[in-house]
Amino acid sequence: MFAKARAFFAQRNVLEVDCPVLSGAAPVDAHIDIIETRCNRYLHSSVEYAMKRLLAQGIGDIYQLSHVFREGEFGRLHNPEFTMVEWYRRNFTYTGLIEETIDFIYLFLGPIPSRCLSYKEALDTYAKDAVPPPEGAEWTPDTFTAYRMAFVVQPHLGKDELTVITHFPPAQAALGRMTTVGGELVAERFEIFYKGIELANGSHELCNPVEQRARLHLANAQRQADNKSALPLDENFLSALQLGLPDCCGVAVGFDRLMLLRHNAESLADILPFAWKEA
Repeated sequence: MFAKARAFFAQRNVLEVDCPVLSGAAPVDAHIDIIETRCNRYLHSSVEYAMKRLLAQGIGDIYQLSHVFREGEFGRLHNPEFTMVEWYRRNFTYTGLIEETIDFIYLFLGPIPSRCLSYKEALDTYAKDAVPPPEGAEWTPDTFTAYRMAFVVQPHLGKDELTVITHFPPAQAALGRMTTVGGELVAERFEIFYKGIELANGSHELCNPVEQRARLHLANAQRQADNKSALPLDENFLSALQLGLPDCCGVAVGFDRLMLLRHNAESLADILPFAWKEA
């Protein structure tokens, strides 16, 4: 499958790159915890920042098939170290990238039917009457919205088809561009699900360095509100945006989850030769 994945991109003239595993600053996400090493570096949770630095230098369309790391993620669908394929396409439409991502998933799962729902349509269809659990009495509206999507809507997605969720709330797109749909501000972000499992997360990428810095500060504020430590901003990444990131769309796809579905496995431990065990 590595060979098929590489052939997929070679046929589209998308260049493979090899970004470093260790990073001097962490990708800042309110909900993803980073593994810090003893040499004051971070094991990356995504190669997005490094790949965008290459894009700003004019490298062109690129992908990377690599190991990424997330602190404390254990479970049927989670492992602290896992394989992700991530790619970026210049002057590519948001809908075009959705179609290309579906074609990539077909390499593993075959030609499954697909359908698109906006985030709002998914909530209205599957979680219109959902109420907060007892621990959600003090949640913000954004937190309740995220809860409904993750715990009420997601189990319904992709039962007999690939389900693409599009146009996310602005609060759930730290690195994506905004647009207006039906008079409402939404993010050009998408996720793809099959059998209730998230497989892909992509967006029309934000290129504005000032707005990006502000969003990273908001993510750090959310981390602190959740009793997590703030993470240092990657100034090299922000400098690359200042230099000029070309108009592009990008997506990250969980390679191991595709392998799990390809082999009808129950857990990542069934298909990962070196799966971690929780200490």
